[in-house]
Amino acid sequence: MFPTPGIDVPDHRGRTGLDRTGRDLDRNPNVRVTDVELLASAWHVLRKTTFEYTDADGTTSTQQRETYDRGNGATVLLYDPERRTVLLTRQFRYPVYVNDHPDGMLVETAAGLLDDDDPETAIRREAEEETGLRIGEVEHVYDVYMSPGSVTERLHFFAAPYEASDRLQDRAGLAEEGEDIELVELAIDEALQWIRDGRIQDAKTIMLLHWSVLEGPFSR
Repeated sequence: MFPTPGIDVPDHRGRTGLDRTGRDLDRNPNVRVTDVELLASAWHVLRKTTFEYTDADGTTSTQQRETYDRGNGATVLLYDPERRTVLLTRQFRYPVYVNDHPDGMLVETAAGLLDDDDPETAIRREAEEETGLRIGEVEHVYDVYMSPGSVTERLHFFAAPYEASDRLQDRAGLAEEGEDIELVELAIDEALQWIRDGRIQDAKTIMLLHWSVLEGPFSR
């Protein structure tokens, strides 16, 4: 049998043992993982896990789940409390384009994967890459599992103030990563209207905008 990249030998990202994730979980006595199959690891990791689940009446069944592991991420709402504005991004997202979005150009808060950084370090990096802003003090808002039925990602939510003078450009993004990002500055009331009329359809962005008027900087 030939060695399998990501299992026996390193894949293109230097990873091995990708079929071991979940096998040692014991925090829930009603769940026992019996097998983990690596389905894909071209960049992120797709696994099929078989486990035994004992329900409330004591019945044990064998179940399978496919999980997509892209790592954890962070996002930040950039806001100007004096002018009551928010700074968002617009960029092409193929997954939404192929699922009925008019042009795939999604309006979002700045966000990205943690990679090997802690959440605050990661969001400072991503904010600068996606908006050109070096943010100062950040506020941690909450941590959320965004699609728990199939995606393992936990997203760390932050908010940070900016000033008009901080914004030095209209476009940003890393060209080497294929990013072409337009900056979109909106008054908070206009941003809420964009949610209502469908121009903002991104979950993390909607959550942070609603937080900003319910509990955050625009609630005061």
